[in-house]
Amino acid sequence: MIQLNKLIVSYNYKQINPFIKVEEKVNIRAARSSSNSSFWLIIMAIFFGNFMSILSSTTINVAFPIFMTDFHAEISTVQWLITGFLLATGVVAPTVGYFGDKWSYKRLYVFALSGFTLFSGLCVIAWNIESLIVFRILQGVFSGLIIPTTMTMIYQFIEKDKQAFALSLWSLSSMLAPAFGPTLGGWLTEYFGWRSLFILNLPIGLIAIAVALKCIPFQRISQSKIFDLRGFITVLVSSSSLILAFSQGNSWGWTSGKTLMFLAAGMLALVYFIRRELSVKEPLLNLRVFQKKRYTYSLIVNCIITASLYSGTFLIPIYLQDIQHSTALDTALVLLPGSLVMALLSPVVGKLYTRVGPFWLILSGIMLLVISTWELSHITLVATHLYVAAWMTFRYVGIALAFMPVTNAGMSAIPKENSGHASSVMNWVRQATGALSIGIFSSVLAARSLTHQKELSEGSAAVTQLVKSQGMILGVQDVFMIATIICVLAVPLTFLLRESRKEVRKEVIS
Repeated sequence: MIQLNKLIVSYNYKQINPFIKVEEKVNIRAARSSSNSSFWLIIMAIFFGNFMSILSSTTINVAFPIFMTDFHAEISTVQWLITGFLLATGVVAPTVGYFGDKWSYKRLYVFALSGFTLFSGLCVIAWNIESLIVFRILQGVFSGLIIPTTMTMIYQFIEKDKQAFALSLWSLSSMLAPAFGPTLGGWLTEYFGWRSLFILNLPIGLIAIAVALKCIPFQRISQSKIFDLRGFITVLVSSSSLILAFSQGNSWGWTSGKTLMFLAAGMLALVYFIRRELSVKEPLLNLRVFQKKRYTYSLIVNCIITASLYSGTFLIPIYLQDIQHSTALDTALVLLPGSLVMALLSPVVGKLYTRVGPFWLILSGIMLLVISTWELSHITLVATHLYVAAWMTFRYVGIALAFMPVTNAGMSAIPKENSGHASSVMNWVRQATGALSIGIFSSVLAARSLTHQKELSEGSAAVTQLVKSQGMILGVQDVFMIATIICVLAVPLTFLLRESRKEVRKEVIS
């Protein structure tokens, strides 16, 4: 009788078991479908905001002559539309970790998008250059919140095994904006006026707010944090002083009293800020993320890539427009292929990351940067646009291969609860690196061009236009050579980020 019951139970289980397996498969597929759905909704919410923020900083440069004409303003005044914007984004970046933990990153993101959209609208109705600069600076404050917040949300809300691909899509939004920004800005300004540059942000901003409210999950890490007012004041002073000194050092003179004063004030405030944040119980910015060596090494390499990126975007427009007398549209078209390739490669690099890890991607990217920057250090007066576009495309391929892997290699080493602070530090340091790079490169270009002009004129008081052009092209070569040396410094650091395939899989699964 017992044997008979066992046979019946066994038979019934075999009959039911296929249905159980089918049900399990259906549940697994449903879970994966739900996960994929939430992944793409979060990415869409992040993509809109990040794209809008970066697009706004790349479309405005081409409209400088229009601003000068419409407002009867000097170029030194109009430049504050860029300088003030950069200052604001750099100053506010260190606060993202605190406010994100306090309010939740969803609320902070919606707040930042709302402020950015509001001040875009106020820029449209600006009545003079002063009001436009004020609204633009306040727009920069909210832009400075958007970029590190979007990066943080990837590590807060996206599953570990999809973070690399998510970051590649985040990078795509960062790269598409500068790829189309100058061309789009020139077209809008020519046919619809400068106000269209800010009107463009309004529909994108409203869509981004709606998508963020719908798709970003609510998650608060801390409710009881005390705002470090003294830390905020010192980071405000240090960031604004240093970025201002780096941005204006060339025009003021690096040894001028004004530049030295801002550099001294910025360094003193920075030293005090670092000491304070390491000693207080609830810091505004948790600098202990630097205890993770992998994060520190990746940030250094990231800064080198940033400096290399700015060397090309700074020098090539000068070469094409000031030396070869090309138009702004021609310059944008020369840079467009590389920017498009860089953007299109981003999702591919995200997929490759999970297979090969960061080391080979970063090393390949750095080597491409070294080779292409070295080649551009031999650029001549008669170089064709095709030659320039080809080598700039190689540089952008290198940046695409290295940027996302080096960023994710560092951020993935940080615990989830500190990801907001790590993102704030990374974007803060990269912002300062960008300002420092442009300041130093412009200063070196001016000094070396003048030296070469004196050598070519052989002491003659009269300097012809040909001598000026030749002196400037030799100065461009010198700056590209410096950028090449900077890129080479990243090669040994790349080996410190090396990890085995087992570690890559463990990192993805955990």
